[in-house]
Amino acid sequence: MAIKIYKPTSAGRRNASVIDYKSVLTTDKPEKSLCVRIKKSGGRNHHGRTTVRFRGGGARKIYRIIDFKRDKDGVPAKVATIEYDPNRNCFISLLHYQDGEKRYILSPEGLKVGDRVESGREVEPKAGNAMPLSSIPVGVEIHNIEMRAGQGGKLVRTAGGVARLMAKEGDWATLVLPSGEMRMVRRECRATIGQLGNSDYQNVSIGKAGRKRHMGRRPHVRGKAMNPVAHPMGGGEGRSNGGRHPCSPTGVPAKGGKTRNPRNPNNRWIIRRRKNKRNGQLVL
Repeated sequence: MAIKIYKPTSAGRRNASVIDYKSVLTTDKPEKSLCVRIKKSGGRNHHGRTTVRFRGGGARKIYRIIDFKRDKDGVPAKVATIEYDPNRNCFISLLHYQDGEKRYILSPEGLKVGDRVESGREVEPKAGNAMPLSSIPVGVEIHNIEMRAGQGGKLVRTAGGVARLMAKEGDWATLVLPSGEMRMVRRECRATIGQLGNSDYQNVSIGKAGRKRHMGRRPHVRGKAMNPVAHPMGGGEGRSNGGRHPCSPTGVPAKGGKTRNPRNPNNRWIIRRRKNKRNGQLVL
């Protein structure tokens, strides 16, 4: 996939780049039966108070219902289209099952219109097929991984995301995630074979502030530029430098401070933390 760079006809165009969607996508009209309207919150909760800062506005979106569970076993499906989804940075594929049902899935790298995909215990481990970890050969690249059986995929769902199945022992499988974290997951949990597409997404340059506003992101204000009533790092005579370690408006440490609950029950399944780094190098 290519990244398109325009002629610098304006200051915003000079630094902006976009994905060349025409070389990958096959249609710009979604399946109506799998689309629903979603209401924007603007970062507010049901009391109308801001709980997530710097959100609001943005272009109107229609949500595509994605099949994260991949639980339709024994029924082969044909890839009908590869489409853009405004709600995520990876592409999606529309599947037409032999029994007439239609479902959207996350589109892996190399999946083309006309390909056949399946899900189940005895299917071939090729891109787009979904199966339990117990049926996947060791060393295979996977995505859309469940953390509990039947829950639906929770891990590795971003553009270009890929994890690797490293080992299987007893009732557990060992995975290496894109962050470098190594953790154990139950063997009966499902995953999809292959690496997710649109890996060039990380190389796109937004170029101008207005394009970020179209995405629903409002300007991010530095804490030390605020008044002390609004942020712990605010206030001070002249241009102060914060006066304390970086933190959020509620005092939660940022930029390297530990915030994970040591009593989190999921800690026991993590073999290697993603933050175990020494001199900028990941410790294996």
